Amino acid sequence: MKLTEQREKVRMGIGIENFREMRESGNYYVDKTRMIAEYLEAGDKVTLLMRPRRFGKTLNMSMLAEFFDITKDSADIFEGTEIMGTKWVSEMNRYPVISLSFGNARGDSADFLFRFLASEVRKEYMRYEFLWEEKKVPENMSRALSKIYESLWNRQMPDRGSDLAESLTELCTALEWYYGKKVKVFIDEYDTPFIQAMIGGFYGKVRPVLSAMLGSLLKGNPSLESAYLTGIQRVAKENLFSGVNNLAVYTVNSLEYADCFGFTEEETKELLEACGLELGEKVRQMYDGYRFGEEHIYNPWSVIFYAKRKRLEPFWVNTGENSLIRAALVELEEAFRPGYEELIEKGEYCTEVKMDSSYYEISDVETLWGLLLSSGMVTAEKVLEDGKCILRVPNQEVMRAFRELTSLYLGIREGNMSQMFLRLTEKKVDAFTDGYRRILRTLPSYHDLKEENSYHMMMLGMCTFLSRDYEVKSNRESGKGRCDIALKARRKDHPNIIMEFKYTKDEKKDLRELAREALDQIREKEYMAEMRGEILCIGLGHRGKDVEVECIQIPFYRGKA
Repeated sequence: MKLTEQREKVRMGIGIENFREMRESGNYYVDKTRMIAEYLEAGDKVTLLMRPRRFGKTLNMSMLAEFFDITKDSADIFEGTEIMGTKWVSEMNRYPVISLSFGNARGDSADFLFRFLASEVRKEYMRYEFLWEEKKVPENMSRALSKIYESLWNRQMPDRGSDLAESLTELCTALEWYYGKKVKVFIDEYDTPFIQAMIGGFYGKVRPVLSAMLGSLLKGNPSLESAYLTGIQRVAKENLFSGVNNLAVYTVNSLEYADCFGFTEEETKELLEACGLELGEKVRQMYDGYRFGEEHIYNPWSVIFYAKRKRLEPFWVNTGENSLIRAALVELEEAFRPGYEELIEKGEYCTEVKMDSSYYEISDVETLWGLLLSSGMVTAEKVLEDGKCILRVPNQEVMRAFRELTSLYLGIREGNMSQMFLRLTEKKVDAFTDGYRRILRTLPSYHDLKEENSYHMMMLGMCTFLSRDYEVKSNRESGKGRCDIALKARRKDHPNIIMEFKYTKDEKKDLRELAREALDQIREKEYMAEMRGEILCIGLGHRGKDVEVECIQIPFYRGKA
């Protein structure tokens, strides 16, 4: 087969999250049906699985619902998949199913959130409307279901909140009565309403309904066969899971389900080859790097986009948690800053990570690292025995997201920083200086530039914009002392860069003279000792939001003998 012919026959289903649609439309499908066998073998009553957004959770949950749903005949769409060769194929289409997705439960008011939840639950009620319309269940059940159904349609009904809270358990009871089998429940992105309500400031209004709806469904529900929930964080305080028998929580560090979400190396290689592409080092640097359990995982969303568009670009946008993360960065600024800076500088950071509750419930540094880990902003290179993790940024695509966070955190436009560093890599120091002055002058007042370290740390944060082309070092031993920031070029056409910062409160001090003192320190302390090739040595003299910059350019430095 010619490569062009092969390309024409491969269809990539961007944004298709329904399993039946994926299979019937003939789109390329990475077989994850082994997840069904793992789920059945585990036998957990309530499963909670934590994964980042856009890692295949919704498609996999649709797959589970399709496989078990007693109202469907699914053999045709599972034909040729892994699950069909196992003993578990006998479980296909044997259970009543309730399947919900809360991933789009976003908005700026409690009313909007209630309307969304009502709409999601209503879809399941519509599937089973025959139960009360055709009198398939006892009269008391019919009346209860009919009342709830009407309430789900009518946004003006005053008791809609209480009806919503009871809706899932009432439906479970009726389904077990009619089918003679307990119900399997699948809820995708279950935590999104909690997070959005907290960010929007209306958590107190929706908390009772959310907690009652999910709590009654999962705890002490005699009609529940099992439940499988996915999300980013574990909601602990709302008592959703306390008292649940056989609760199983699987984080990104768990061995279970490790290869079920996201693409493995082999899956990525096969997909790209089917589209006439190769899995090269540049692709790995952009989309690889996640570690789930002991598996190395690629971002599936980005790989599919790359396969379709044939352009190596950052496609993953972690919109779901960025608002919460931005707020947390500001709230925990002083406590979180050292770890954040070490992560950017060294490429990894060892810290305690809490994943047993959500950040909005317990707002501390350890829970914030847990949020960053669960949301895919960092990954655990290694899980240590004392509960600590060695964290790192997974790949260049995620580093781009860190750039956006840094920009928002500092209150500086991302484009301004990009342009400033572009001029620096082009060795246009005057243009770099102009850009840096504009940034300082427009810097929000809450950034207190009161000492040399303030400028150093701000610049280090901005250096996330250079991480693809430079190895970033800060306060590292070099030559006869420690330079403030050293940028070692990864590309031959870029200069190495050394920066030294000076600060004064003295209004009479000449800032250009101060910048020259910084430059003299670079030379006297031989901070260039570890560098080879072209070097820009930059001294910066600061006072408040004023700065002068001095630079010397070394065309080729051979290092010290």
